[in-house]
Amino acid sequence: MIRETIVSTRASDGRCHLAPIGVHERDGDELVIAPFRPSSTLDNLLDRRCAVVNHCDDVRVFAGCLTGRRDWPVVPAQTVDADRLKVALAHREVVLDRVEDDAQRPRLVCRVVHRATHAAFAGFNRAQAAVIEGAILVSRLHMLPSEKIEAEIAYLSIAVDKTAGPAEREAWGWLVERVEAWRSGRAEAVR
Repeated sequence: MIRETIVSTRASDGRCHLAPIGVHERDGDELVIAPFRPSSTLDNLLDRRCAVVNHCDDVRVFAGCLTGRRDWPVVPAQTVDADRLKVALAHREVVLDRVEDDAQRPRLVCRVVHRATHAAFAGFNRAQAAVIEGAILVSRLHMLPSEKIEAEIAYLSIAVDKTAGPAEREAWGWLVERVEAWRSGRAEAVR
């Protein structure tokens, strides 16, 4: 199973780096984080050998991280050298056990060493799910055919139009701005 999360790592200069990443869950307390190269998350995780996997229902964090809005409040993790999102409903602190290397997308096999729940999960509405799917598309603008991106954005916008609240509309707006910049050739590849 893959869960869409926000992974937080600490850079060599001590700054927190947040990235939306689909984390693969394996049996027991094993998670696999598989960022595409190049990746600050990859570099930080290899350097510090730990991360925090944040479970968050504020989709603005997902969209924001992909559109240059990375300044989300964080607090120190309890057991690893990283921070967690302050708005996380729950988080898991992980340490790197091993690397399954790959030229394009290495698999960082991590072990959960601490978990905590901070708030109840009320469930996603369709607009939140659409924003998450839109964020995944934006993260792959440099990899996917333009026809696929255009078709997916058109389809996902239906759910946003029908079910979004203010936070989802704001997040969707950021993603649409990024896609429009990409269309006009003004946006560099998202990484």
